[in-house]
Amino acid sequence: MSAGATRFPAIVAEVTEINNLIKTFRFVREDGAEVPPFSGGSHIVVEMDDDGTRRLNPYSLMSDPADTGGYSISVRREDGGRGGSRFMHTRVKPGMTMTISYPVNLFPIDGRAKKHLLLAGGIGITPFMAHMAQLSERNQIFELHYGAASRAVGQFGDRLRKHYGDRIHLYYDDEGTMMDLPSLLRGQPAGTHLYVCGPKGMINAVMKIAREAGWPRGALHSEEFLAPPVGLPFEVELANSGKTVQVGAAQSLLEAIEAAGVNAPYLCRGGACGQCECEVAAVDGEIEHNDHWLTPEEKASNSKIMPCVSRFKGQRLVLNL
Repeated sequence: MSAGATRFPAIVAEVTEINNLIKTFRFVREDGAEVPPFSGGSHIVVEMDDDGTRRLNPYSLMSDPADTGGYSISVRREDGGRGGSRFMHTRVKPGMTMTISYPVNLFPIDGRAKKHLLLAGGIGITPFMAHMAQLSERNQIFELHYGAASRAVGQFGDRLRKHYGDRIHLYYDDEGTMMDLPSLLRGQPAGTHLYVCGPKGMINAVMKIAREAGWPRGALHSEEFLAPPVGLPFEVELANSGKTVQVGAAQSLLEAIEAAGVNAPYLCRGGACGQCECEVAAVDGEIEHNDHWLTPEEKASNSKIMPCVSRFKGQRLVLNL
């Protein structure tokens, strides 16, 4: 079994429609036992059989880490994606049995911080819901700044404001309210740690302003799971396994490798952790690097690829797998 991919059967206990784009799903153990423990910032991988295509998508846990009865995730429907979110929205019903992974945490709270500044955009709010429950339980200082397109889309905001009061700051595009990032990031006390989760543009902007404001690198934390993009089909040779694998247009390279019976390691399946990094033995063409793990120099060398999110265009790609 792949590293970080220990799994167990779970029952879909609840499906709640938050708005026309977002649904929340709660999973409980099939055997009725407590779920494995987790900490704020953890994610699980949900396995789907999409008409014969096996998909494994990561989702941040948003439930209270003190809740040992089950896990909750929220999924935003992306109609232009590969089909995973659409599967969750249209096919998953209460009572279904699905396979999920044990939690993995790539976005933990740093215990050294004197204050925790949380910045969320859109569905990036989900890991912070678990973070805030944990921080509140520990009586630690935090504040959340949460931006969404509208109140209708950002419905978690009102719930959080009722629970945490003036520690929650809300911004909605259609109301013309925006985070003043320069002022916000320059006005924090020493010992503050910054956490950001949301769209790539938001993460990049926050990190750029924070670095310019002199934030220590060790105080900056971010998380972004990239969805594997759709693209043209291509072929890959696996040198160690002696197999040639066809990768479909709406299939990730990692999914195709797994479907061929080759056990590739992974943790996040979203281009963030580096666990699935593969050596490129030969390449004639262009590797489409979609991860944010490899350095620009490594991407330019075409010596490595992250098969969870990256693709290929060209004549020949050979991996040491």
